[in-house]
Amino acid sequence: MTLLLLKLLMAHLIADFLIQPISWIKDKEQKAFVSNKLILHSLVHAVLYAMAFAFSPQYWLGWLILVVSHYVIDGFKSVSNRFVADEVEREKSLFFNRRSLFIIDQLLHLAVILAVVGYYFPDFYQVSFHVEQLWLFAIAILLLTRVSSIVIKVLISRWTPLNVDEAGQSNHSLANAGSYIGFLERLFIFVFIVTGHWEGVGFLLAAKSVFRFGDLKEAHDRRLTEYILIGTLISFGLAIGISLGYEYFKDVV
Repeated sequence: MTLLLLKLLMAHLIADFLIQPISWIKDKEQKAFVSNKLILHSLVHAVLYAMAFAFSPQYWLGWLILVVSHYVIDGFKSVSNRFVADEVEREKSLFFNRRSLFIIDQLLHLAVILAVVGYYFPDFYQVSFHVEQLWLFAIAILLLTRVSSIVIKVLISRWTPLNVDEAGQSNHSLANAGSYIGFLERLFIFVFIVTGHWEGVGFLLAAKSVFRFGDLKEAHDRRLTEYILIGTLISFGLAIGISLGYEYFKDVV
């Protein structure tokens, strides 16, 4: 069971990331389902999946599902790219952009692989967890990312310096960089706390302070320094509070 899963994952990674030329990707994006490169890409997956199944006839249905689903998922991904706004709007959007479509694409491929392995090995699904804990985990992740970002923006909006736009973004920084940094730092804090490594929280805060120190020193703007400090402390406080809440309610549910 585990060996088959690893073989299928390896086949997918090789076909999608190691031996797929840039020219194939561009052709797929332009022509979607009628792209010859998409068909060729799917055939590469077909060969590698067949090798993962050791060319055993008993896995023909799983092999067919993997190959056809890969063609369909990649085709729809290429079509979806056409509905994404122009390049400028793509960079401004946090979720509906090429990056999110790429992640969704890979998650769908992974889901199909897991489903095929589970079909041949039903015991694969027998994982002991409570549905309540799964819901609690999903709520914690949502709180740590988008919800916390909105809460922080609302709380510190009254102190927004002139060189920071309405989205809380510095005029000289990457689009949505602050939001992504906030997401990542709170998720890291969550992982550190639930795994019992509180020292990681201190290291993260120290590392962020070091990187920010140079920028703030050059800016010569006390308001900006205080604004960033307040935002950072609120972000860390929310992450710690949510993580502790998750730890408490995880045992309760």
